[in-house]
Amino acid sequence: MSVEFLASPPVLILTVITILLLLYLARKPAHRGITAFFKVISSAMRLSARSVLQAEKNLQQRNREVLLAEGMLQSERELEREFQRVESIVNRDLQSYPGFHRQLSELLERIDNDYRTSAELPPSPPEWLNAVEAVAGIPDPSGKGVAAILGEINNSLDRHHKNAMEEYRKASGVRHSLLKRMQPAWRQLTKTLEKVNRSITSLKDRATLIDGRMQQYEQVLGQTDTAEQRLASSAMTQFLIAGLVMLIAIAGAIINFNLIALPMSEMVGGSSYIGNFKTSDVAALVIILVESSMGLFLMESLRITRLFPLISTMEDRMRVRMAWIAFGILSILAAVESALAFMRDRIAADMEALRQSLAGADAIVAQHSLIPTVGQMVLGFILPFALAFVAIPLESFVHSSRTVFGRLAAWLLRIIAWVLRLTGNIARRIGQLLVACYDLPVFPFLWLEERILAARQQTAEDIPVPATKKTKGKTS
Repeated sequence: MSVEFLASPPVLILTVITILLLLYLARKPAHRGITAFFKVISSAMRLSARSVLQAEKNLQQRNREVLLAEGMLQSERELEREFQRVESIVNRDLQSYPGFHRQLSELLERIDNDYRTSAELPPSPPEWLNAVEAVAGIPDPSGKGVAAILGEINNSLDRHHKNAMEEYRKASGVRHSLLKRMQPAWRQLTKTLEKVNRSITSLKDRATLIDGRMQQYEQVLGQTDTAEQRLASSAMTQFLIAGLVMLIAIAGAIINFNLIALPMSEMVGGSSYIGNFKTSDVAALVIILVESSMGLFLMESLRITRLFPLISTMEDRMRVRMAWIAFGILSILAAVESALAFMRDRIAADMEALRQSLAGADAIVAQHSLIPTVGQMVLGFILPFALAFVAIPLESFVHSSRTVFGRLAAWLLRIIAWVLRLTGNIARRIGQLLVACYDLPVFPFLWLEERILAARQQTAEDIPVPATKKTKGKTS
């Protein structure tokens, strides 16, 4: 009976009106509560976004400092190498320049002496011309004495001419021999000058390269934006190239692992496990990791890489010993891998024969070729030395990843700040929407309130103000 009473239309209408009236009476506190709640959410999001942006700014500053420090270190290393090359050129070529200078002086002196000696002297004027003139001036009516004298002069002239020609030929031969002796000196002089020219040209090229490196170093030292952009682009390029080379090295390590995993089962046992992994697989992986470590120590000892400053600062004698030790261990491991690769074919053939015998088939003797075996042995010996060079791209990857991951983290922080700001704005708009939705059911009361307020305002405007009050107001 009570349910039917409550379900009757008058009671429902009265209940709805009562609820709406209560909502109307609680309108202002509800507005304040909704607005305060979503304002707290919006303010928290904005403060979080501001904190994230500040963290992103600090990270950007840290990335800039790391990038410039790395660029400065790289520029110093490049300058050091260029100066070492210049020093080697000077020590190799220009250190012997005094010898070159002395050799050039001796060659020039020899050439000058030979040239002066080979100079052709002008022939002396014949002395018999004066004699002929004197004989021709003798008065002789018969002319027999003069003819005899002239005949004797003719004979003397022939003899003198023959002697002069013989002396001229001898002198020409001597001059030609001297000129021929000058030819090797000229060639040697030309080679010496070309060698000096190459040394000077190489020094000039190195000086130009050092000037470019110094300009880059000054830009990095001045912390310019150009240097930062150049270093960032270089870091990204090194990261991609080093990552590609690292992937290739990982593929080589996988091939090396598969090459020695099977024969390692004969050494450590195929039924032994370490956790969920076979002991043979773990042993093969350990061998590969040790080979990579020895290669890394070898590159560090040779000062090709500088991942461990302690190794590069060692004494040269100790560093060379460490390099030889690392190379020896690497060679032994390479020989072990070559032997394991040789065992792999034998083990595979035995396993195939065992499968056939278990299947009940007649064992087929396979014709083994030496070419795959030799190829596997060579591959097992070369791969450890190839993996030793992974230290070079590893160093580039480590140094460039600091910049790349730092920029990626800054980018993620910026996205997070944007999401937080967007969430704060959405929360504020949701609060406004809920306030509007709250006012929607009680709009009749709001409309009635608005009409009553408008009527009151209109009535207050229509009531005249007494004159006494106006006069009193003016007097006061």
